[in-house]
Amino acid sequence: MINQQLLKPSGIVIVGGSDDVRKPGGKVLKNLLDGFFPGDLYVLNPKMDEVQGVKSFRDPSGLPDVDLAILAIAAKYCPETVRVLAREKNTRAFIILSAGFSEESEEGAKLENQIVEIIDEVNGCLIGPNCIGFLNEHYHGVFTTPVPKLEPEGCDFISGSGATAVFIMESGMPKGLSFSSVYSVGNSAQIGVEDVLKYLDESFDPATSSRVKLLYIESVEKPDLLLKHASSLIQKGCKIAAIKAGGSEAGSRAATSHTGALASSDMAVDALFRKAGIVRCFSREELTTVASVFKHKELKGKNVAIITHAGGPAVMLTDVLSNGGLEIPEISGPKADRLLEKLSPGSSVSNPIDFLATGTAEQLGAIIDACEHDFDFIDAMVVIFGSPGLFPVFDVYELLDKKMQTCKKPIYPVLPSVINVKEEIEAFLAKGRINFPDEVVLGEALVKVFHAPAPAKPGDELKDINHEQIRNIIEESRNGYLVPEKVQQLLDAAGISQTREVVVHSREGAVKEAENLRFPVVMKVVGPVHKSDIGGVVLDINTRTQVEEEFERMIQINEVKGILIQPMLSGIELFAGAKQEPKFGHLILCGLGGIFIEVLKDVKASLAPLSMEEAGSMIKDLRGYGIVKGVRGQDGVNEEQFAEILVRISNLVKIAPEIYEMDINPLLGNRDRVVAVDARIRIEK
Repeated sequence: MINQQLLKPSGIVIVGGSDDVRKPGGKVLKNLLDGFFPGDLYVLNPKMDEVQGVKSFRDPSGLPDVDLAILAIAAKYCPETVRVLAREKNTRAFIILSAGFSEESEEGAKLENQIVEIIDEVNGCLIGPNCIGFLNEHYHGVFTTPVPKLEPEGCDFISGSGATAVFIMESGMPKGLSFSSVYSVGNSAQIGVEDVLKYLDESFDPATSSRVKLLYIESVEKPDLLLKHASSLIQKGCKIAAIKAGGSEAGSRAATSHTGALASSDMAVDALFRKAGIVRCFSREELTTVASVFKHKELKGKNVAIITHAGGPAVMLTDVLSNGGLEIPEISGPKADRLLEKLSPGSSVSNPIDFLATGTAEQLGAIIDACEHDFDFIDAMVVIFGSPGLFPVFDVYELLDKKMQTCKKPIYPVLPSVINVKEEIEAFLAKGRINFPDEVVLGEALVKVFHAPAPAKPGDELKDINHEQIRNIIEESRNGYLVPEKVQQLLDAAGISQTREVVVHSREGAVKEAENLRFPVVMKVVGPVHKSDIGGVVLDINTRTQVEEEFERMIQINEVKGILIQPMLSGIELFAGAKQEPKFGHLILCGLGGIFIEVLKDVKASLAPLSMEEAGSMIKDLRGYGIVKGVRGQDGVNEEQFAEILVRISNLVKIAPEIYEMDINPLLGNRDRVVAVDARIRIEK
């Protein structure tokens, strides 16, 4: 896996190095030379003795031992070249730029596997194939441009796509974003995104390691590994933002339940990122802007002061922040009056603080000092300062840099005049600063970062769950939906409160059980999935005659295997469920129940195992949380019991991973209790 020969090689050989810098082998050599690689540099080219001034060997036999090989030759020649270098030249790190492997054909996949076997034999390291290479402050092992500013405190960036890695760097560099390392893993034949993250976690040094990690992922192959090491890094003080492409996959494949229809692999990715504490992004611009926010002091409160000399951008930023749950509090009182006296006539300090187009560096300094020292309730500042091009603004940006050094509160600079004051912005960035050229993009990133959850706590294991009974029921059951009696037994074993219910198969039995349960009762068909769509649910039945009539009608419905009778209860209809998602394990879902689950699709999901805290957050994040909490004098739901049911479902699917889909819809909740009214469980062994 990742080793020092990859990270800090003493010597590098470019296999397929060329004088033609329009080819990967030529361009990667040029980048190494332009980056002043301090070690020994060689080329392996059967036709040349010197390439770009570097000694070239026609045959590997004459090549001295070398730490790292970068291959830019046809795929079919790669296995033998790797074999010779690994076994005869003690090469322990390989970057294969070449395409034509598993991404192209079965034959290419065989070549790829041969290479991995050879490198694994010598405990070596492989990046690629089919990648742009690897970058860090020691050497520029890529065949692309631009090469970003590389420094230890920059971002560690891991990408599953070479081209996208280039585009993301191009998005970040004009803002002033620097990088510590760039891993383009390509086909991830040996090392994927998750493996790099594992290395960054296990080798993390709080004194020297970068604290910002960026990911571009096209396929999550090892979700457990990603969760473990992302959570660990964030708990060590790192920040992680990621794009997961391919999120539009339909979530209803082979779904025969509400949970199955609503859950999807993308929902699982979303749940994984939230559980780990990763900020999920959906564009290159958003990713690099979130990374830029990470590089500033942490925003620890909701109250933001907007300092501007242009009204429009301040209004747009106010809208974004306010809509996202941050506050732009009014500033007033004697201290505000004293600040206003230092500004030009017509200025305003109410927040946004507008010191007009004539605003000076001295005035900006007075405003920042007041926000830092006088207005204790202000948690952060955004400074918007561009120029119509009438005069230089070096002094303003010089002051801004100094205030950012001394202020304890974060200051986010929005310098939008990227043409009019291009030189001034370049000078500002040269000081190691970052610019946010668009205030709305910054605002959206601030909101996202502020609301990002911390890594979830370990799941709670409940002691009163009957493990043995659950396993017995599962082992005795066949694939498919469990009969109602077995569902009831599983819920009982899991400690999930439920209504009393009974399945009947005759009119006489229906009357007897309805009277035993006491009127009013509910009657439901057993068998069909969507009962209400076919007239298979009748509420508030109060007489023997109604029971007889409804039994005779419902038993005639196609595919009905019996009639279930329950007491008629009242409360808010809720939903809870579970869905097995390949590679990820079980998603646990919750939302409003009844028809709302289909109409509103207001659900939240998390990956098992759940803690009570995580379950409670899921409930509070629902758009319909106001209904759960209780509105306009109506009683709400016992949230602790609702959360506990989610944790019990999490425990249940851990004990019985054969549960493929599970719906409890509805749960009926009031302030005293939450009980399961109807449930379906599908087994797939």
